[in-house]
Amino acid sequence: MTFESLGLSPELLRAIAEQGYTEPTPIQAQAIPVVLAGQDVQAAAQTGTGKTAGFTLPILHRLQPFANTSVSPAKHPIRCLVLTPTRELAAQVEESVKNYGKYVPLRSTVIYGGINMQPQIKALQGGVEIVVATPGRLLDHVQQRTINLSQVEILVLDEADRMLDMGFIPDIRRIVALLPAQRQNLLFSATFSDDIKKLSGGILRNPVTIEVARRNATADLVRQVIYAVHKDRKRELLTHLIRTLPIPQAIVFMRTKHGANRLCTQLERDGINAAAIHSDKTQSHRTKSLADFKEGQVNILVATDIAARGLDVDQMPYVVNFELPHVPEDYVHRIGRTGRAGSPGNAISLVSDEESRELADIEKLIKTKIEVASVEGFDSPRAEAPQRAHARSERPEEARAPRPPRAPQPQTQPEVEAPADEAPVRRHATPPRASAASAHFSRPPVASLGKKPREVPALLGGLLKKTS
Repeated sequence: MTFESLGLSPELLRAIAEQGYTEPTPIQAQAIPVVLAGQDVQAAAQTGTGKTAGFTLPILHRLQPFANTSVSPAKHPIRCLVLTPTRELAAQVEESVKNYGKYVPLRSTVIYGGINMQPQIKALQGGVEIVVATPGRLLDHVQQRTINLSQVEILVLDEADRMLDMGFIPDIRRIVALLPAQRQNLLFSATFSDDIKKLSGGILRNPVTIEVARRNATADLVRQVIYAVHKDRKRELLTHLIRTLPIPQAIVFMRTKHGANRLCTQLERDGINAAAIHSDKTQSHRTKSLADFKEGQVNILVATDIAARGLDVDQMPYVVNFELPHVPEDYVHRIGRTGRAGSPGNAISLVSDEESRELADIEKLIKTKIEVASVEGFDSPRAEAPQRAHARSERPEEARAPRPPRAPQPQTQPEVEAPADEAPVRRHATPPRASAASAHFSRPPVASLGKKPREVPALLGGLLKKTS
């Protein structure tokens, strides 16, 4: 099958050829004819299979008859609304619209939080046919009456499962209520859970279901490898792998923003060009870091799971799970950043003993036992502990005095981006309240007053007599 056989316009075919594509992917081959026919679609496909082009190409074709060069904003009403969960994905979808629609005089713009609203307002006032937006910032424009959704003909929910995970569903329902009842609805998702089917049932009308990969499948062209390593030596092993494999470029995934910042700093100290990307970073910083990464000025992009969706980098050779995710589905999304559009990829996971449960859950989900590799000097995660214990046993007796118990520490929570897409949500676990027992044992023992333990009762008795 070719793009010509799908019935796309000559202008779109010209742009596709310039992008270097000759044959549609399975999701494109199945979705494009259905979208062109004006039917609702609920489609699921593993990441990296070309879902974005699967809806942008037919949408551009359907809207092409309305394309015009008039300067009047009234001649360019919003006809298509694309909702995405993250700013990066919104920017990349809009970039795809511009690339494929470069020979079609349709206007598009992107709306997301973290940046000034005025340029967005100016673009909307000038008239655009296609708007790609994150839900929170879109509702801000609705509240300020700077956007008109009364003529939307096509609604796209991209990465719907991620929007479900991030708590955007109430916002989506508010947005849907503002749209015309008669419209075409397209729902695209990396996975197709029961919750997604329930969501689509409330928005889509008699949709055509397209599923080109088994549920929660990982890309066939991605080689998955595990390195067992002590958690304290992960950074050392990562640096070793980057230099020896070698790893020219990689996205390294962490669970927390603090961990991403710390690892980025450590890699830079090792002489490796790295940048961190997460929701505490400003949008301008995130955009610049991603641009530097795509241009090769940054070799390692250290990211939290907020970046597991929407990062589309051509020929991404490696993805590294520095820490396994707590949610096994996130593993699928992470490694989906490599092995995209028919290119081979590699997914490396650095796994400590403490992550055995997460590993088991991942292998159960993907129904695959992941290959285990080793590096000399790093292949025995338990080796260091006995050595350190032995070294302590040789210290002088006075050096082995018992340490006072450590106060309980709050657990670091994984990153959650603000549903309103404006400011990052900082959610921290409440530190456990110290019990009477823990408070007692955290104080210096009574014997530290300088008396022998058997003298303490006599000392206390004397104090009581004096006070009476």
